[in-house]
Amino acid sequence: MSTILFHEIVFGPIHSRRLGSSLGMNLLPYDGKLCSFDCIYCECGYNENFRTKTKLPTRENVKAALEDKLIHLQKEGTALDVITFAGNGEPTIHPQFAEIIDDTIELRDTYYPQTKISVLSNAMHAGKEKVFNALKKVDNNILKLDSACIDTVRLIDRPNSPEYSIEKQIELFKRFEGNFIMQTMFVRGSHKGRVVDNTTEGEVLAWLEAVRATKPREVMIYTIDRETPEKNLEKVPVEDLKKIGDRVEGLRLGIEVLVTA
Repeated sequence: MSTILFHEIVFGPIHSRRLGSSLGMNLLPYDGKLCSFDCIYCECGYNENFRTKTKLPTRENVKAALEDKLIHLQKEGTALDVITFAGNGEPTIHPQFAEIIDDTIELRDTYYPQTKISVLSNAMHAGKEKVFNALKKVDNNILKLDSACIDTVRLIDRPNSPEYSIEKQIELFKRFEGNFIMQTMFVRGSHKGRVVDNTTEGEVLAWLEAVRATKPREVMIYTIDRETPEKNLEKVPVEDLKKIGDRVEGLRLGIEVLVTA
């Protein structure tokens, strides 16, 4: 099984389909995956196959690694659109996530003041006040909602908490008062004999209702682009993604829509 694990705290810049020239930040161990979701499409593989044996990087190590990289890129004259927290799992798991965000803002303002800061998160930990406040500080808090139907979330995203609920996630999203980006992975196929398809009419209607209730400033609609641990998944055609995007625009809430395939 081909997977992508990041073996450094800071990696790239790489070209992101959605964000442009992106300097990646990995707050998780370099030798495995650590996530509160276990998505069947995750490029890092399944949690159980990549259990880590190393500790999380310290706040001090993260700051030093980022500053060193930014100085190097600045000397090279490298353009940088965004600093993106993603890596080998869920970045907000790190106990010093909030403090690391503060350090990143400080370094960004010093070396690359025009560069955005983004966090790709499953939003499961946004109920923690420090995490919530840190996410409010970044330019792009990109929060996952792959389905508004709990059975589908448990099939596709597989959150590790039995207490995870759509209702709770929607209430957490509402706390951002529209200042967040909703990201949704649309995918079709099967997993362990069950049909996977969050593009059905019922799925899309429920998801649109979640969009209407939370009013994100932007919706990112995308599909798989790399090899996935579940081999029976397939890309959703861009034409179908655009139709879903058109329905978001049809809500007339002024939500920006970005479709990538």
